[in-house]
Amino acid sequence: MALQEEFESQGNWLFRYRSFLPLIILVIGWMLYLRRELHPEEFTLYSPELENYFLAAGLAVGLVGLFIRVYTVGHTPRNTSGRNTKEGQVADSLNQTGIYSLVRHPLYLGNFLMWLGPAVYTGHVWFMIGFTFMYWVYYERIMFAEEQFLRKKFGQTYLSWSEKVPAFVPKFSGFKKPEYSFSWKKVLRKEKNGLFALFTIFCAFDVSGELIKNGDQFNPFLLVMTGITGVLYLILKILKKKTSILTEADR
Repeated sequence: MALQEEFESQGNWLFRYRSFLPLIILVIGWMLYLRRELHPEEFTLYSPELENYFLAAGLAVGLVGLFIRVYTVGHTPRNTSGRNTKEGQVADSLNQTGIYSLVRHPLYLGNFLMWLGPAVYTGHVWFMIGFTFMYWVYYERIMFAEEQFLRKKFGQTYLSWSEKVPAFVPKFSGFKKPEYSFSWKKVLRKEKNGLFALFTIFCAFDVSGELIKNGDQFNPFLLVMTGITGVLYLILKILKKKTSILTEADR
């Protein structure tokens, strides 16, 4: 099999199991965090006095990633972005406006930043670098497979767009106003778990770090925000399953 077909096949396979990589990285990061709590002197960049700064930096990075996902999802129509399904990839149209006029894979950029947040919180510089490298190698195949599909379906339209818009690192010029208005219903339906997951991860790190030191100085902000976002997640899940409030035509 030629490399082009092999990369495409690998990308389609990796997409189906894309949830596993973040979980593996998360476990490694959690173990490093616990190690940091027990032996902070082993971490070059970290000291206990900087705990809140690392927390703020990690949360900020993660929230920026979530914002990118929310903005992207809120301005796109149904069945776009080369979404993979069991039956194959789906793209009724090619997104070229809004954030897609700045970067070709904004959702993967958002995912990267959301997972980089907990990595920053560990305070382990080599883990941050290693995570970045693993993410790129893993998702490069996925992006390649999606672009192959889009290139075959949209031809020269796709090629012209891809020549002007970078794959992963956004350019900050040539922005085009989104073709579709922002849909909060779609965001709440599709991204309802993002904020809850983010605060849950940081809260779990904080609580386990205190417990392993036999401490009880849990971060009240993380506890409260995890509770609030958890309740919001349950409400949105019920609304999606039991009602049509979050349903919107063509979105």
